[in-house]
Amino acid sequence: MIKLIKGGVYYAEGKLIKENVAFIVEEKKRKAEKATISYKILSAHNKGEENNLKITFDALVSHDITYVGIIQTAKASGLKSFPLPYTLTNCHNSLCAVGGTINADDHIYGLTAAKKYGGNFVPPHLAVIHQYMREAEAKCGSMILGSDSHTRYGALGTMAVGEGGPELVKQLLGHTYDIKRPEVIAVYLKGKLKKGVGPHDVAIALVGATFKKGFVKNKVLEFIGPGIKNLSMDCRCGIDVMTTETACLTSIWETDEKCEEYYALHGRKEDFKRLCPDELAYYDGAVVIDLSSIEPMIALPFHPSNAFTIKEVIENAKDIFAEIELKGNALLKGGGFSLREQCKDGKVRVNQGVIAGCAGGSYENIAEAAKILRGKSCGNGDFELSVYPQSQPVFKALTENGCISPLISAGAVIKSAFCGPCFGAGDTPANNCLSIRHTTRNFENREGSKPSEGQLSAVALMDARSIAATAANGGILTPATQAEYNGKIKKYFFDKSIYENRVYRGAGKPDENVEVKYGPNIADWPEQLALSQNLLIKAVSVLQDEVTTTDELIPSGETSSYRSNPLKLAEFTLSRKDSDYVKQAKCVKADEEFRRVHGILPETVLQEVNIDIKPDTIYGSCVVAVKPGDGSAREQAASCQRVLGGIANIATEYATKRYRSNLINWGMLPFTCRKFCFKKGDYIYIEGIRKLIGDGAETIPAKLISEGKVKNILLELGALTNEERQIILEGCLINYNKNK
Repeated sequence: MIKLIKGGVYYAEGKLIKENVAFIVEEKKRKAEKATISYKILSAHNKGEENNLKITFDALVSHDITYVGIIQTAKASGLKSFPLPYTLTNCHNSLCAVGGTINADDHIYGLTAAKKYGGNFVPPHLAVIHQYMREAEAKCGSMILGSDSHTRYGALGTMAVGEGGPELVKQLLGHTYDIKRPEVIAVYLKGKLKKGVGPHDVAIALVGATFKKGFVKNKVLEFIGPGIKNLSMDCRCGIDVMTTETACLTSIWETDEKCEEYYALHGRKEDFKRLCPDELAYYDGAVVIDLSSIEPMIALPFHPSNAFTIKEVIENAKDIFAEIELKGNALLKGGGFSLREQCKDGKVRVNQGVIAGCAGGSYENIAEAAKILRGKSCGNGDFELSVYPQSQPVFKALTENGCISPLISAGAVIKSAFCGPCFGAGDTPANNCLSIRHTTRNFENREGSKPSEGQLSAVALMDARSIAATAANGGILTPATQAEYNGKIKKYFFDKSIYENRVYRGAGKPDENVEVKYGPNIADWPEQLALSQNLLIKAVSVLQDEVTTTDELIPSGETSSYRSNPLKLAEFTLSRKDSDYVKQAKCVKADEEFRRVHGILPETVLQEVNIDIKPDTIYGSCVVAVKPGDGSAREQAASCQRVLGGIANIATEYATKRYRSNLINWGMLPFTCRKFCFKKGDYIYIEGIRKLIGDGAETIPAKLISEGKVKNILLELGALTNEERQIILEGCLINYNKNK
């Protein structure tokens, strides 16, 4: 289905040619490197050197779990008005069901902030973040930065990047997004999808082929090739949004007549521009996808890259599920997680189906699901189906084109635009249940289960078509290629009046007389201290897992109501992974506060360290993990550690660029160490850390104190920009901007 080509390739006359057989002279190669869509867009937005990019974006976007913290940070750093269009959406805390008025208070804060500083505000239930940006803000050749990891509008010719909130703060304060020029990988599409195969099938196959190999990590995916013309815009967007799960930096697609029609349909024809590589373009590698060979896919727990064909799972369910049970039971103290009980008589039983969000809730996904379910029944057993159209315009078109009625008649429940099922704030399955979802992620516990309380369920990702086929079969796992249905659907129409009547569009029109309204749960960031001359770190949590997600660093669903209150939110840090972390981190923080008052660390700490600690030594905690930061862009994965006195992370590598950036922006040292040699309770002492960072050192000599023994080790900081070094020295981005 998918072929990976390592090493350079050229693209000419619609074909890929490997570099080692192309015989292209060096001068022509340099020109070809600049011929990609990616190079052109990045260069047009770059204020720095050719290979050390300083990017300024055209627009920003956040949702109601992130925008309060971003605006609060920018405000503390001197914000007067939004200097570029900034859209605040409300699709994560839109239920307003947890914590009294907390969520609604955030929404009032967002609206008044949009009015004061000059932004756009999309009310709850109107649209999920990424669908609104597709419909209203994407433009060919532009760049958008969002505080959500699935900020991807490449299919619409917009290079979009998902990052932690501090990177948006930098844009609001006139700074740039600084990165090395990324490599560009061609994603060459050919062939045509068969009936019953949809965008999530392509996406799961792509993630499965690339993620574990790290083949496209922090690179740009550029979609090219003859197969693009055979995909609708909904299908392209559905594939594109899932590129986040490959760990790539961003994505971009060739644009064509279908893309032009999309812009015209949404009343924005002037925002279309033809994008394509030049006659001869060079790429750093390639992924070849034969669309005609893609089968209905399923990504089993506990990652989107755990990819199989549905046929494989049905035929080998007990063996495959046995491996997943081992992983699941490792999360539970007492065990008891079972999936094999879902297998009987060669069939796999499913308990729940969900079609939702920026990936699943599109017009075509739901319309085709309605075709499959017309005249069928989900049954009156334990299987249930929930469908969330991704925007009110999509909902209206589905209703008026007759797609909602057959879903309701079949037993599906239709809900409003909401991202909850994707991050654990809606449709949490019962214990030991198997849920199939056309959403973006299925990390462990992301759906809302709590292994610390003995509760664990399983989420598998599937395309809406196969979810509908499974529903039509009463909850028996079924690929949509086995469903008999007419795949033709009515043409989509867009009603622009829905947004005209409800969205506040104040970009570029700040009103300083507006007072931003604060609810009682909206708190300022606590003060953070600058880095001292020397540093003592205690490893208060050591995680041995192959990968640690941001969901594990700070849980998603149950914490969403506290994202505007740093102190309350920090209480949940690592709660699903290391329940002792918060207590231990607070102890270190209390000892550091003692040092600041008395000028010396407590005797208990000095006795444990038992080496000479120089004056002017700051004391903080750290998390040690193999590969932390996969998944969400949420800055709170880092800031919560910082609030609790965290001063560093130590890893063999970081799963994503955005998590490492979050650490830096919150004044935390992003150390790596080639050898994983740390135990919980170890100390790391570094003399002259401030001078080392100021001098640009990338390798940091340190002493590891473990079980009374002292060992010299080397920690790596990696490449840091001058601004990043200064942010760490000042203690965080807020301090850096204040001091400027």
